[in-house]
Amino acid sequence: MVFKKKDKFAILLSSISSNVKEGAHYFADYKLKNVSDLKIFSETMKEYETKGDTFVHEVIKELNNAFITPIEREDILHLAMSMDDVLDGIEHCAALFEMYSITQADDYMLKFVDAIRSCSLEIEKAVELLSTKKLLDIREHAIKIKDYESKCDGVLRQSIKHLFSVEKDPIRIIQYKEIYENLEDIADSCQNVANTLETIIMKNA
Repeated sequence: MVFKKKDKFAILLSSISSNVKEGAHYFADYKLKNVSDLKIFSETMKEYETKGDTFVHEVIKELNNAFITPIEREDILHLAMSMDDVLDGIEHCAALFEMYSITQADDYMLKFVDAIRSCSLEIEKAVELLSTKKLLDIREHAIKIKDYESKCDGVLRQSIKHLFSVEKDPIRIIQYKEIYENLEDIADSCQNVANTLETIIMKNA
């Protein structure tokens, strides 16, 4: 037994995945021009993150009330929480930009952000397939997410190597290194979503 179309859990998981995608797109597309933009950027990302938390609380409430669930309870919860982790990471990264007054993303940050945005699209597509019971079709999206995460591993190594070779300001090194590592953590969270989806396929296909 997998999700019936319009199952309340399918609707909630789709809402979470759409919110992750919208948040990732806002994060990727927002044009920072000056320090005052950083406050708007950070506060808007906080709104996406808060909305995501509300959806997760709703999933937990529904799981507590449900007698039968379309897939195992812990898989529904794990999928909701792993998607929420992606948004938490993006919100935290926006907060770092504001905290350190960084208005100019470098090429490495842009590569990370582009991969994260691509992951968010794959996550949304995969969750939609889950609600329509097309479990085996999910795998290709999970594989794409893992490919993007693997690229981010490479970007992290390049970015830190470059940072230490060109930057002389120790404070700047600390700030940029933290942002690079945070962006890689977001990619790792996307991979966790892919792993959770693969577990669901394995158990239910």
